[in-house]
Amino acid sequence: MFEYRFEDHAALQLLWLIPLVIFLIWWTGKRRAQVIQSQISAPIAKFLTRSLSLKKRKWKLILQCITLFFFIIALARPQSGEGKQKAKSEGLEIMIAVDVSNSMLAEDARPSRLDLAKREISRFLDLLGGDKVGLIAFAGSAILLSPLTSDKSALKMFLESLSPDSVATQGTDFKKALTEANQALHRGGVDSDEDQKVTKVIILASDGEETEKGGLDAAQKIAEGGARIYTLGFGTEAGGQIPVRDKNGNMVGYKKDRKGQPVTSKFTGDALKALATAGKGEYMQVSFGGDAVKNLRDGIDRLQKAQYESLEVSHYNEHYQIFVFFGLLFALLELFMGERKSEGRIWRGRFEVPLD
Repeated sequence: MFEYRFEDHAALQLLWLIPLVIFLIWWTGKRRAQVIQSQISAPIAKFLTRSLSLKKRKWKLILQCITLFFFIIALARPQSGEGKQKAKSEGLEIMIAVDVSNSMLAEDARPSRLDLAKREISRFLDLLGGDKVGLIAFAGSAILLSPLTSDKSALKMFLESLSPDSVATQGTDFKKALTEANQALHRGGVDSDEDQKVTKVIILASDGEETEKGGLDAAQKIAEGGARIYTLGFGTEAGGQIPVRDKNGNMVGYKKDRKGQPVTSKFTGDALKALATAGKGEYMQVSFGGDAVKNLRDGIDRLQKAQYESLEVSHYNEHYQIFVFFGLLFALLELFMGERKSEGRIWRGRFEVPLD
């Protein structure tokens, strides 16, 4: 005998429709009888309903309930016989979130933190195969510039266009960046079947100067959902001043605070390290000509390999088909069963009337 499990337990809640159908049919019949009694005299009513078979009407109700029962059970997908197999990798889906706040213009990393980020991320894209990558710009707000795509040329075009003008609000809000990246991963990801899994990764490139809170909580929730967060740090501990340029790109000075003193943006990797730890990924400090992006690619490869070496997928035998068959069978029986008595009727002229 099969020991069934149900893939969709929520569908079983529809079983309460069966007593509801019984009640509605009973109430409708009672209401119909009351209307007939109030509108038609008893002898005429008896004459009009004499050919009606109450037994057949009850059987039709029983068949309707049985049909509904089988269809609901089929909808719940009864299964049996558990089996195991290794999941197959379907590649990577990566969202890259780049900090475009004003502090990323500091020139302690040559030619600037933002320009170095563009260059190193472009190198990283060259190391990828047919994996899908998306791009987000963020500061005090976050905006999706490119959804997941395997077109690296288009992605590099968006990457080169990054500037503080890419977003409407300045500041640095890691929570908004991570939330937008996670939503883009799920919104634009492939719909693979249960034995094909995709490694989802968020790469956050920033100088680590967080001005808003909530990033760590967002990173933990994303990691619980299966994605991993890697962070890239740009800048030096000595820091650098933030240049101010005119509309033609010529430098006209440095950004100053309210006291008129030049602002020095100092890099710290503490916030980025904490995000990577909470996101079950890795943190890497980026320098010109360094191996950070190569190490990033290697780290993601190790993650992907580890996931699919340890991941097993359960398989079950589906049995919904037999319930659909019986549901259709009983539905056809109900459809072809009439409500009239099979004997006791004669023709008088053009009218069919029951025998006395």
